[in-house]
Amino acid sequence: MRNMSDIIEQYLKQLIQDSGGEVVEIKRAHIAEKFDCVPSQLNYVIKTRFTNEHGYTVESKRGGGGYIRITKVETHSKAEYLAHLQKLVGDGVSEQNANRIVQSMFENAVITIKEAKIINAAIERETLMLELPYRDTLRANILRRVIDVILYSEE
Repeated sequence: MRNMSDIIEQYLKQLIQDSGGEVVEIKRAHIAEKFDCVPSQLNYVIKTRFTNEHGYTVESKRGGGGYIRITKVETHSKAEYLAHLQKLVGDGVSEQNANRIVQSMFENAVITIKEAKIINAAIERETLMLELPYRDTLRANILRRVIDVILYSEE
């Protein structure tokens, strides 16, 4: 059985898809009421599953007329999308953010589930076995190189 966070995530993704894959504005209290949950659970879902690494931007306005605006970052080409991911990786990336980037590549059909598992195995803490910040730097180098290979194997 799926948990409430998964259900809310799927609902929000469906709203985005129904809007033409562009922008959706929601009211925190309305969604919390719909799913009979506390607004902080909605905040958790948005904070962890609708990040830049997942291909979304989020704007929030608090107060009575407040809203949360979720925008799917659309790129015009696979190359543009991969370049966006490389910028997110930067010079160092945490394991959690790296996993989000790999998940995003899978969800956008850039890599297969098997390739995602291989990449995640190569960049996990237990594999790299270095102290911070060296581990995050090495992880970023590996992930940028993987993205380069994907990018240039397409041409």
